Amino acid sequence: MGIKKYKPNNAGRRNMSVSDFAELTKNTSPEKKLLRAKRRTNGRNNQGIITVRHRGGGHKRQFRLVDFRRNKDGVEATVASIQYDPNRSARLALLKYVDGERRYIVAPEGLKSGAKILSGTGAPPNLGNCLPLAEIPLGAEVHNIELHPNRGGVLCRSAGSKATLVARDTETGWAQLNMPSGEIRRVPIKCRAVIGVVGNIDHMNIEVGKAGRSRWMGRRPHVRGTAMNPIDHPHGGGEGRTKGGRHPVTPTGKPTKGTSTRKKRKPTNKAIIRRRKSRRYGVLKLS
Repeated sequence: MGIKKYKPNNAGRRNMSVSDFAELTKNTSPEKKLLRAKRRTNGRNNQGIITVRHRGGGHKRQFRLVDFRRNKDGVEATVASIQYDPNRSARLALLKYVDGERRYIVAPEGLKSGAKILSGTGAPPNLGNCLPLAEIPLGAEVHNIELHPNRGGVLCRSAGSKATLVARDTETGWAQLNMPSGEIRRVPIKCRAVIGVVGNIDHMNIEVGKAGRSRWMGRRPHVRGTAMNPIDHPHGGGEGRTKGGRHPVTPTGKPTKGTSTRKKRKPTNKAIIRRRKSRRYGVLKLS
């Protein structure tokens, strides 16, 4: 894909850029049987209380049912089209199986309309194929990775994300993956992953350009705490402009910087071999 930049004819167009959508298949429409209504929560819980601030409004969307499990084994599918999904940064590929069934999958980079795709044990390690980590060659780049067998992929599903299979031990039944953050994590070799890198790699380089475009995506204005009154935020008030007089906190007084947000007793902590912020190796960031 590429990025289209606008001419600075006005303040809103200056520094604005969008995707050129060159990878999408033209003259296609979403598969109606795979569409569902998307109910808005606007950052509120079941009691109507705001739990996530600065959410609301935005353009109306329909949710696409995406096949993250890839459990239709041994049945060849043809890529019917590459389509846009308003609910995620990646593109979707519409698969048409030999038996007539159609499913959406996250489209990897380089997948074209008309390509053949296969899932399950014994599938060749080609682009877009889904197979267990036990059968994927070492050093391969994968995405849509499962953490538990047959539960569906949960890792590396956003635009441009990938993980590298660096090691595998058939005796213990674990495989080691180098994650995009630099974290090294072990996953059961029975878990499945898809060969390739998630498409729409240049998504991170798109510039919104104006506040109204953020409102289209359902993001409301974010007001600084130092600009509020003391009754509204712990950073508010003071004579003149101040930084709040205390360490950064939320409106409820919870620290927002320098504290760990991961649970200390989370069961999957034992699966992390090397953290992305390691005392021994420092802050890791792999390209």
